[in-house]
Amino acid sequence: MTSVSCFHCGEPAEGHPPITLELEGEHRHFCCQGCKAVCQTIYQEGLTGFYDLRTEPAVTPRELTRPEVERIRELDHPLVQQAFVAPVKAGQEAQLLIGGITCAACIWLLENHMKQQPGVQSFTVNHTTQRARLVWSSDKARLSDLLIAIHELGYSARPYQADEAELALKAEHRSMLIRLAVAGIGMFQSMMLAFPLYFELISDLSPEFVSFFRWFSLLVATPVVFYSARSFFTNARRDILSRHLTMDVPVAIAIGLAFGASAWITVFGGGEVYFESVCMFTFFLLLGRYIEVQARYRAGLSGNALAGFQPSVAALVEQGEARIVALHDVKPGNIVRVRPGETLPVDGEIVSGESTLNEAALTGEYLPETRRPGDTVHAGSVNGENPLDILVIRSGAQTRLSGIMRVLDRVQSEKPPVARMADRIAGKFVGRVLILAPVVWLGWWLAGADNAFDITLSVLVVTCPCALSLATPTAITAATVRLRKLGFLPTRGHTLESMNSIDTVVFDKTGTLTRGELTLTGQTAFGHLALDECLRLAAGLEKHSEHPIARVFHDQPSVAVSQVVNHLGGGLSGVYQGHPVYIGHKSFVQEQTSMIPPESDESGGMEIWLATDRAWLARFQLDDQIRDDAAFTIEALHRAGIQALLLSGDRSGHVQQVAKALKIDRAIGEASPEQKLQVLEQLRAEGHQVMMVGDGLNDLPSMAGAGISVAMGTAADLTQLQADAVLLNGQLAQLVRALETSHQTRKVIRQNMIWAFGYNVSALPLAAAGLVAPWLAAIGMSLSSLVVVLNALRLSKRPDTVNHTLR
Repeated sequence: MTSVSCFHCGEPAEGHPPITLELEGEHRHFCCQGCKAVCQTIYQEGLTGFYDLRTEPAVTPRELTRPEVERIRELDHPLVQQAFVAPVKAGQEAQLLIGGITCAACIWLLENHMKQQPGVQSFTVNHTTQRARLVWSSDKARLSDLLIAIHELGYSARPYQADEAELALKAEHRSMLIRLAVAGIGMFQSMMLAFPLYFELISDLSPEFVSFFRWFSLLVATPVVFYSARSFFTNARRDILSRHLTMDVPVAIAIGLAFGASAWITVFGGGEVYFESVCMFTFFLLLGRYIEVQARYRAGLSGNALAGFQPSVAALVEQGEARIVALHDVKPGNIVRVRPGETLPVDGEIVSGESTLNEAALTGEYLPETRRPGDTVHAGSVNGENPLDILVIRSGAQTRLSGIMRVLDRVQSEKPPVARMADRIAGKFVGRVLILAPVVWLGWWLAGADNAFDITLSVLVVTCPCALSLATPTAITAATVRLRKLGFLPTRGHTLESMNSIDTVVFDKTGTLTRGELTLTGQTAFGHLALDECLRLAAGLEKHSEHPIARVFHDQPSVAVSQVVNHLGGGLSGVYQGHPVYIGHKSFVQEQTSMIPPESDESGGMEIWLATDRAWLARFQLDDQIRDDAAFTIEALHRAGIQALLLSGDRSGHVQQVAKALKIDRAIGEASPEQKLQVLEQLRAEGHQVMMVGDGLNDLPSMAGAGISVAMGTAADLTQLQADAVLLNGQLAQLVRALETSHQTRKVIRQNMIWAFGYNVSALPLAAAGLVAPWLAAIGMSLSSLVVVLNALRLSKRPDTVNHTLR
């Protein structure tokens, strides 16, 4: 009796009575009702292409039990969703880990099936990591309903957790090492047998010994081909079915032809065998891929490096006692305690304790910063020497660290134009090689050459565009790592490439070129009190106020002032040593004293006056200070031939003063958001490539009109969301280093592309002429790939200085 396989999963369909379904005029058999139901769903949704595209058997669906459904329903709870769900413009975004994916067709089916579910805005799956990004409208569908829809297809879906993904990554790493080891052992063993024959180191061997050597080589090469090289064949089959040629296609053809021909010759007799070339080719190609994957992992772009900075538990403080709870149990308003050496699990505000925090994971700044009560701190920072109690503001997927991780994921998933161009070129090159190889074989065969197959094999191997495919993505990956270390976070895939052409940088003033906060810049005494006594008296009054002006004096030594009254919009009054004292704007203080006021000094910024009812005591000048590295940044840009422009909505006099101090030739003040946009549009009309750096909501229109927009790390969330990059640590000098990195990346990509093209163009005629043996072609192709990877990895080194050579 002929056995019948399940149409959906391929398992034996031996049910009695048989489970069948009529599809397109044919009766299809199924192993269970679950496979039948899934198949019906696929046909009803018009997704029958799944059965044409799949290269591996589908998973067998099973019905969810009631406890499993209840566990999925628990994921609808807001507290649970804090760990993996974040609000986005289109609704809610969840990071999921999908199980049961066997080939690219599974992803095609999942993505198309989920797009038809109510409320789903987008659903994408990464085949390599099996991570999915789901964006849906929570008012139209529950998350649990969408997860159950995935389970109904036979796949599993659960919230993405970094530790689980890390375990999966380690398992893949271990598998790669085993495949590499098997290929390496096979290569050395086959070379030991082949080299003496190649170079005639052993003469007068009997046919029996030659046959024994070949059979032993076949035994050694078989696990290399069917285990170590299996991924090449799987990927090649997928590429052919999807009609998208990649380097895996010629790799698989070369390995398959060489092994098949060698096995045929071993069994039936003939000329040369190529077992050592097969093993060597597989080993060096796997070695190149292993080095690339390891480099990406060490560089921090594996997808989990930043996640490792976020703990999964927190010490929740209740009634003065701390107890360990799961991080998803922590909610805004709670107090958590962070001991020395621990990593902050939440974003919040310090309520007690003073310590230093290492914020390298967030800003790229490796020097610890002192943080005190009232300061805002972020998840991922490492606590220094003292315990801290922190009021929770955001936790889970809402933290700043989680936002950075999502941005990095998006940047890595978006291919810049140069990478897409390299993929197109590699695909076309593969197609030409697949046409050229049989032509070469036919030419040599007609010419009567005995080594026509050897030459064809060398052409397939030596011209494999591995280096071309790796040239651009490896360089961009390494450059992104370097920028993140600097505290410059690209948020769009095109950012790095677009920065190459920048010739004009437009700066906002407040919060960008300046610190964005008032400081004491000057003071003058008029009465009988010394200057330091006036400052202590002013601090004694201002410590009773939380106004931004008052905070300037909070760090100063003070004297005790009683009966302090806050006069809204004017200033403060109090009693000191039995006499009334006043501090505030000049008009307010002048109303309180009968003495003629001293003259003002408008050049020094804002003025705050101190007086008694019978005498003027002092004048304090407050101003927003220019950032320490602003002058260095402007000078570095000028040296690089990039013009700087100051565009601000602040009063024109102060804008011109800042421009003069920083040697900025062109400065425009009192500009509305609409006027800022007009200036940028004029610059672009003149042919300039513009970068806009700002931090306020009023900068959004102008930032949208710039070629590249950069938001300061202190900018509003909406400003950072709309920007092409975020300067996390607020250090303007890193802007220069980012531009330098962009230009270096362009040079490295150009070097890699020249090398890859040069190698393929020069190696092809040599191989077609029969001057390159198959084993030598394997070494040459692998070394070519390693050259571009190692050249690109130079970009990931942390730069210490700026060389000012941006052109």
